[in-house]
Amino acid sequence: MENQGLLTTKVARALEMKTKLFGFELPDLLLIFMNLAVTNLVFGSTSVRYLLVWGTTLMWASFLFFSKRGKPDSYLQHYGELIAQSSHKAAGRADIKYRRFRKGSVNENKK
Repeated sequence: MENQGLLTTKVARALEMKTKLFGFELPDLLLIFMNLAVTNLVFGSTSVRYLLVWGTTLMWASFLFFSKRGKPDSYLQHYGELIAQSSHKAAGRADIKYRRFRKGSVNENKK
């Protein structure tokens, strides 16, 4: 038998590329542009529209840019989920997702 080496294939280098635009993740851009649209709709015809529309948008953009610098992807989403969870976690609590496997159920392989 011939000694065959490990089979390899070429893979594009961009598989692990993060989806970012101007240094912001896509949910962050959605938040920034939604703020721009809503404040422009509400305050667009007032005399202080530049301060309220562009000021708040630039404030959100700078806050998101500098607060998420050096943090992993989806940091704010995971941080919000952590805050929303209860702080008390019981180790012996019953598992509500557990279902007992029964004989004759759909999941059983027929022989």
